[in-house]
Amino acid sequence: MPTVALFKSQMQRSRSQLTLRLAERHGWGGRRPGAGRKPGQRRPVPDRRREGSVARFPAHVTIKLLPGLPSLRSVTLVRSLERSFAAIRDRGDFRLVQYTLQNTHAHLLVEATDAGALARGMMALGSRMVLALNRTFGRRGRVLAERFHARILRTPREVRNALAYVLLNTRRHARRLWSGLQVDPASSGRWFDGWRRKPLVRGANVGPMAVTRPRTWLLAIGWRHHGLIDPEEVPGGTGNRS
Repeated sequence: MPTVALFKSQMQRSRSQLTLRLAERHGWGGRRPGAGRKPGQRRPVPDRRREGSVARFPAHVTIKLLPGLPSLRSVTLVRSLERSFAAIRDRGDFRLVQYTLQNTHAHLLVEATDAGALARGMMALGSRMVLALNRTFGRRGRVLAERFHARILRTPREVRNALAYVLLNTRRHARRLWSGLQVDPASSGRWFDGWRRKPLVRGANVGPMAVTRPRTWLLAIGWRHHGLIDPEEVPGGTGNRS
């Protein structure tokens, strides 16, 4: 009997020790005191790399108007918008490189150092568009239908397609009415230096240059590896249906 009691006592001590050892084991099962980055330590390098990579890519931006507003292609409004664009074409962290004005919307190619700079730049540009339209047509109130849509362009082919889409957008919408080498006067085509053939610019250049030179490799050089743009091209879609 004493032997049985002694055996039971040893088994209880063994279970108690085993349970204690399992409870004291440390692993990946939860938060532990002292774990994680200490206050004041340097942030991981990948965060800075991601932030810097944003500035490498241009963006294709679309802005739409509310229904029932006058056309953006009105000659008087086009001239007013050109002056407005010239005033903010290069904000340091945001640059307007190309654009086209259509009846109910505008397509832009822009560069920005990060997402915040893109948002601020588009806010400033949108505000000037609202002021120009309201002032030109003697009206008040809202102009833009919704928040702008931006598509980041990451390859030379995407940038080349976007350039053709923006600069030749009128030809895409009205192929029968827009022929020959004529540059759309409601676009930045007159200042574009990537034409395969010299286009016809209707009328003299009026006012200051409304766009700025690109700084990203993709928009300045990279796209040219796929060929210069012919003024008579009819562009296809680049992700935008407008």
